[in-house]
Formats: sequence, structure tokens, C-alpha cells
Amino acid sequence: MTFKALFVLLPGIQMLSVQPDTKPKGCAGCNRKIKDRYLLKALDKYWHEDCLKCACCDCRLGEVGSTLYTKANLILCRRDYLRLFGVTGNCAACSKLIPAFEMVMRAKENVYHLDCFACQLCNQSHIETDLPHAHTYQPY
Repeated sequence: MTFKALFVLLPGIQMLSVQPDTKPKGCAGCNRKIKDRYLLKALDKYWHEDCLKCACCDCRLGEVGSTLYTKANLILCRRDYLRLFGVTGNCAACSKLIPAFEMVMRAKENVYHLDCFACQLCNQSHIETDLPHAHTYQPY
């Protein structure tokens, strides 16, 4: 089977164009022949576009715009890799653990849970980013 690399979608994942006069390759995900016009090559294997998915959330890794991660025999998207294996830190206000995938607020070198970050003037803890007021924010 002859392939022509069109472009690299993500680091480690290539989309290939299948030449019509070649024998189809088998998909590493479903073990069926790949008869589509395009296929993905990742981890030195060939995949249908629908078969190269995150083991946790089932997102199609050729479309998510992140790097392919593998660990513990799992193929993962960035978010799930960080959720399962990522480094965590502590909130500057409450000192509790902040998981690697959680949304945070940053102020200079400090990192806060969203609920621990509040306005100094009104103590509003749930900051709405679309409000145009000019408050000075700090942790409780």
C-alpha cells in the first residue's frame, strides 16, 4: 500500500492519503481493512479516523487539537492524560490540592481555585468574567 503524507495533524499523528491502486491496511483499532480515502498513522500503526480515540472520553484524537498521549497501555487526549497522570498543585488561599485539569485563577505567581478567588471590595467569590467592573481581586 502506498501512502502520501498530506500534513501532520498533531505531534505523533499523521493523516495519510490512500492511493486507489494499493491494498488496504488493517486498522489497529477495529482490525478491519481501511478503505477510506484518508487514514491516520500513530504509534507506528494505521487507524480509521473514527477509531483513534481517547480511551477515557472517546474524543477523536485526529480532531481535538492536542497531542496524543500514551501511558499504562492507554491512548489518551491531553485533558484525560493530565487528569489521570498530571502534576497537581496547591491553592494559594486554602492550600488544598488543585487537580491538573481543573480551571484556576492566576494572580502573579499564585494559583487559586475559582471559589477561593474573590473581590477585595465586595467579597464576591464567583467571578463572572464578562462583568466590566474594575475590582481588585484577592483570595479570602
